[in-house]
Amino acid sequence: MATAVIIGGGAAGYFAAITCAEQAPGHQVIICEATQEVLAKVRVSGGGRCNVTHHCLDPRELVGSYPRGALELRGPFARFGPAEVIDWFTSRGVALKTEADGRMFPDSDQSQSIIDCLVGAAQAAQVELRTGVPVRGLAVVADGLSVATTGAALPAQAVLLASGSSRHGHALAARLGHALVAPVPSLFTFTCPEPWLRALSGLSVERVHLSLLDLAEPVATVGPLLCTHWGLSGPAVLRASAWGARLLSDARYRCRVRIDWLAGASAAAWIDTQRQGSGRRLVRAIAPPAIPRRLWEALCELAGIPADGQWAHLTAERRAGLEACLNACDLGMTGKAVFKEEFVTAGGIARQEVHWRTMESRRTPGLYFAGECLDVDAITGGFNFQNAWTTGYLAGQAMAVRLRAASGPP
Repeated sequence: MATAVIIGGGAAGYFAAITCAEQAPGHQVIICEATQEVLAKVRVSGGGRCNVTHHCLDPRELVGSYPRGALELRGPFARFGPAEVIDWFTSRGVALKTEADGRMFPDSDQSQSIIDCLVGAAQAAQVELRTGVPVRGLAVVADGLSVATTGAALPAQAVLLASGSSRHGHALAARLGHALVAPVPSLFTFTCPEPWLRALSGLSVERVHLSLLDLAEPVATVGPLLCTHWGLSGPAVLRASAWGARLLSDARYRCRVRIDWLAGASAAAWIDTQRQGSGRRLVRAIAPPAIPRRLWEALCELAGIPADGQWAHLTAERRAGLEACLNACDLGMTGKAVFKEEFVTAGGIARQEVHWRTMESRRTPGLYFAGECLDVDAITGGFNFQNAWTTGYLAGQAMAVRLRAASGPP
């Protein structure tokens, strides 16, 4: 009987363990989790609903949501992508639903449904779970690898590192000679100190163009925006934080955030229309269709529009100020804040260290990687979990082949 050890009891680790145990029955598959809780990120994902994946079935389109790892993941997604994930869960009794924006959740709207499915599948496949067992080290031995824990060392023919963004997990790989890309935060919200913005806390705009300026390279995104008591959040901000993760880290999270509240529509043209058709009406009484009333009042105040100002009497200076507030509203970013509990990092084990068909290390035969321990990350919307399922499945499949080969012919 050969043994596979999975380091980390998260989404990628569980999926790999189940796959390996199901495809190599009769062999030993052990999950070592340092804490007392498994699948912690699954539990909190999507506000406790678990955003399982995204309904994007074309790998060429799917990889566009990965700031790091798009090239490497195209092949893996073609072999085990969202369609296969959907089939995997539905065939095991967990129906999934697709929301208007493409995010997919269990019908129950409870992450516990996903946890129960994974835990039940692991138990049925006779995966052995060991919680409160941190891994202290990895060593190459004659017949595979040795996994050092707080107890006796575990000899293994296959080992999967699925320790997420843990520095300890990265250190295990580094000690075996693997190159690391320094991790930096991704998927975070922006701290902006402007009092007028913070006064709009809770207000959302359905679609804006958002740009990050004063960085080594510009970053631009499109999407919904949410004003908060600390600054800015929402999909447009989270996408910008993902694509600009390293640039923002280099800038110590200080830059200009430029918002086009009209999402590309011309403020000048809209103002001309109001002046021609509503000259006698108050400027503050007529907001652009996409702009909430509270935001319009704040922008008018910012542009210096008096409460009794009419469209016909709009001065050139105030008109220019209003155009800028609508199409190029600049805010100062002074820091970042964690987006709920869904902390994601950019960085980890360098992508060139891995055979992406099997997720096996190019340096250490028998060692595999999956999930967020790699230098792969995505925007919000179920894409990070899809990376976990895909890489976990491919690693589990390859480990099963190794276990069967290690035991010799039947």
